[in-house]
Amino acid sequence: MDRKSVVDLLASYNGWMNESVYAAARGLPTDELTADRGAFFGSILKTLNHLVIADTIWLKRFASHPAGYSALEPMLLMAMPDTADLLRYSDLHSLSAQRSILDNLTTEWARSIKETDLDYVMNYTNSRGEMSNRVFFGLVLHFFNHQTHHRGQITTLLSQAGVDVGVTDLLALVPEISGA
Repeated sequence: MDRKSVVDLLASYNGWMNESVYAAARGLPTDELTADRGAFFGSILKTLNHLVIADTIWLKRFASHPAGYSALEPMLLMAMPDTADLLRYSDLHSLSAQRSILDNLTTEWARSIKETDLDYVMNYTNSRGEMSNRVFFGLVLHFFNHQTHHRGQITTLLSQAGVDVGVTDLLALVPEISGA
């Protein structure tokens, strides 16, 4: 599997898992979503907000790639979110709407990436003001891995609240090769 195929697979997995997580979260009352469960970001809602905020930041950075991804043009119009605002979206409905927008942009963007785009060295400033220069493919992998990491926390929190998210393994989307 080449790097481009990996990016496409991870984008598909990202959208599929976010749909599952949000569907599961919709079954909980607001007080369950906002309850401090002792997780890194406290509540389910704050952890979901963290992912939307972080994804927005990364997609805005990715929009500056010289390939000029048209799918990411809407990101250029979005304000840079405050990483400390863990309740930027105070209700699941508005958060879910933003999540859907980001996931649709992510899927479209992933499809438009060319293999050679992944070699680009991206210069960016992190949320602490520190400059970094990193290979784009590594940043894309981090983008998807970060989501997987925090969705794992969220599925644990949902499980503690009595909600089963269902299958979460990437393997569910890896194509079966018959006769191999």
